[in-house]
Amino acid sequence: MTDLWQNAMDHAVALARKAGSLVRDAVQNDMKEKFPTHSFIGEESVAAGEPCVLTDNPTWIVDPVDGTTNFVHGYPFVAVSIGFAVDRKLEFGVVYSCIEDKMYTARKGKGAFCNGQILNVSDQKEISQSIIATEFGSNRDIEVVDKIFSSMRKILCLPIHGIRGVGTAATNMCLVASGCVEAYYEIGIHCWDIAAGAIIVTEAGGVLMDVDGGPLDLMSRRVVAANNKIIAERIVKEIDAFTPLRDDASTETED
Repeated sequence: MTDLWQNAMDHAVALARKAGSLVRDAVQNDMKEKFPTHSFIGEESVAAGEPCVLTDNPTWIVDPVDGTTNFVHGYPFVAVSIGFAVDRKLEFGVVYSCIEDKMYTARKGKGAFCNGQILNVSDQKEISQSIIATEFGSNRDIEVVDKIFSSMRKILCLPIHGIRGVGTAATNMCLVASGCVEAYYEIGIHCWDIAAGAIIVTEAGGVLMDVDGGPLDLMSRRVVAANNKIIAERIVKEIDAFTPLRDDASTETED
């Protein structure tokens, strides 16, 4: 039986790689052909040694498979996330929740939509009536895990209605934009995980900030996305913040 499950998992991994390859080719190669002067940031490009730096140049910030672990395990939340920035400011974002067949889109100043229907964040201002989304992340250092659980415990005991998470940052942010949850926070994500979702949240009427209450920095790997400042600032008070290595750390070191 062990060999059977191992074979099944190997097959799932192969499917994930095949799907990821198809998406990468479509997103990265096709876009590079069409927009040869634009810059590109993504997990695959960074892993291949390309710099992760956000400049004033038109820049695509792409995660072709947000939720790879979900896909391997058959957990039904996998997203394609495409953000686009000019002058270091997000201009539009597209998140496609593949298995749900939900297409989230937003353009600066034009609103946010899901399958063509306008999105609006929740109007809830009471933290005790809120659902908060978060994730455990991939860092298993005991100090980091302790901080993650400490933050969750304190937020849960405010009290709130509950804590949720679907396993993809992009989808969690779209749930904030949809009004399904009041806020999402996480430390340890990457810019390609949240760029598209960030503009979808703000165009749906929400707010973004760092986990210390300051403005969102896409490269910091820390985010709070909420329906309003009241909820966001209340959550920030309970977060045991830590500072992961920035996405642009190698670039900063070279400078």
